[in-house]
Amino acid sequence: MRYRLKGALLKDDLVERIVTLSGQSLFACYQCGRCSAGCPVVDEMDMIPSEVIRRLQLGQVEEVLGTKTIWICASCLQCASRCPKGVEFSSICDALRQTVLRRRLSKPQVDSDEVTPVMVSEAPQLGVVGALRKLNG
Repeated sequence: MRYRLKGALLKDDLVERIVTLSGQSLFACYQCGRCSAGCPVVDEMDMIPSEVIRRLQLGQVEEVLGTKTIWICASCLQCASRCPKGVEFSSICDALRQTVLRRRLSKPQVDSDEVTPVMVSEAPQLGVVGALRKLNG
């Protein structure tokens, strides 16, 4: 199947944010597949590293943000050591994880008034404060 690329599709603000956060050039990747071939956890991924990069190149960020691949990446840098263009997939995964977490954190999920005295007495105070920060931003 032939896929026609349109200029507007490739100019996505979210893709630009991923590029900025990761410090990686997505468009340097020419899909050799060495990152996927050398990944020690690729069997557990639902989308292989080279496919993640291709989908980002095509502006399909939402599909990528919903995968478990970005959470499974072990950040071992095996992909970067094999990549002829020096693209670090683990840095891209870090940026994608940050994007997902920032989206979740932008919507408060727990009201501090909902924390009962029993929860505070049974859990370490630092844990309660950390959980509220994580869930509420």
